[in-house]
Formats: sequence, structure tokens, C-alpha cells
Amino acid sequence: MRTLVIGDIHGGYLALEQVLERANITAEDTLIFLGDYVDGWSQAAETIERLITLSNSNTCVFIRGNHDLWCDLWLDQGTTNPIWLAHGGKETIDSYISSGFIIKESHKKFFKSLQNYYIDTNSRLFIHAGFTSMHGVGHEEYESNYYWDRTLWEAALLADKVEEKTLEDMLTQPKRFNYYKEIYIGHTPTTNYKRDTPIKAYNLWNIDTGAGFTGKLTILDIDTKEFWQSDPVMALYPNEKGRN
Repeated sequence: MRTLVIGDIHGGYLALEQVLERANITAEDTLIFLGDYVDGWSQAAETIERLITLSNSNTCVFIRGNHDLWCDLWLDQGTTNPIWLAHGGKETIDSYISSGFIIKESHKKFFKSLQNYYIDTNSRLFIHAGFTSMHGVGHEEYESNYYWDRTLWEAALLADKVEEKTLEDMLTQPKRFNYYKEIYIGHTPTTNYKRDTPIKAYNLWNIDTGAGFTGKLTILDIDTKEFWQSDPVMALYPNEKGRN
């Protein structure tokens, strides 16, 4: 009975299948997905269909990412924008048209059901990007911070550099972190820091290991911190560019 957190997939259906197999997923596992299921590789619609199937066999939590917001607007209202199209939206549209899943109501319901964040019974927070309120999640002035913010990750990297905590350190350390035992995020690829494995900074774990770019898709056990990864996703889609 494991609780597993999964990083940004970005339409990499083959990577998702590979890492689920490598982690030996069973129906007893709880799966927490950190968002950005679409936009990048060519199988966005197939990825969503697989996630819907997983939710029928497993306890699943699906967090909303910024790319999921864009896809939701397109499926629901036909809305597109140049930024989305240039960052994987075109590939997502093509996937939905070629697969025929564009007509499936279950996909629209999937995007509408996504959560901005999730807090488990052990005060562990799961969120796509971050938050800015010093009072924790639920107090944001702008909901978009949940799937766009990067200041939380930057603050965690800075806080982690303090080796000997003095009274001054304790008084000035980022208060946003004090509400949660641990925080799990995606959104900012660890490949930006020349790593294709999860990075822990302060009490925050970044699980986006660059699956939308040159990295891998990761599943991590939140209790043991053991993790499993796909091959580099670009190797699974050799004729595509992903979000490069």
C-alpha cells in the first residue's frame, strides 16, 4: 500500500507505461499526479485516456498544471492562444484529432475535475508549481499561482543552503514552508539544473525530471523516497522534438 507521486508527463504516453511497469504498480497503490499531462509529445490524448483508466483501478489524485488549464479551455470552448500552440498545444490538438478522443466526454470531465492542490493526512502538500501566500495554500490572491509560481522552488533552493541555522536564520527562513511536513511540486524541470532525477531542497521535492524535454518521467515513493524512471522520453519518440 504505497503512496506514489508522479511528475509532469507532457503527452509522453510511452514513458508513462514504461515507468508504471518499472514501479510495479498494483491496485493497492495510491497515485498522485502533479499535473501537465499534455503538451509536448504526440500522445497527449492517449495519456489522458490511460489516466482515466488508472482512476478506475487505483486511488488517484490529479493536480492541475498550467498546460492542463490551456487544454481544458480548448476542449471546452475551442479557445487557443499563440503561447500554448508554441509550447506543445499543437501536438495536443493533433493527438486529439488523430486518436478520435476529441469526442469523449470523459476527457472534458477529467480536466474539470483536476485539483489545484492536495494535502494528505500527514500534512504533505502536493501542488503543480507553488504558492506565494505566507499563510499557506487556500489564501492565494491569484489562483493561477498554484500552477505558475516558481518563487516557492527558488526559496527552497536558497533555504537549503543554510548549513548552520542560527536564531537569525530561524527568524528569517521562508515561513511558507512551515505549514507542511513536505511539499511535492512539478513545473520547473530539474534538467534546468543539469539533473534528471528528483531534487530535494529544504522540505520540498521537485519531481519534474524533464520528461517534456530531454529528461525522464519519474515515480517516487513518498515514504521511502525510492524512485523509478522511464528512459529519456526523447528516446521513446525519436522522430519528435517534445518541448525543445
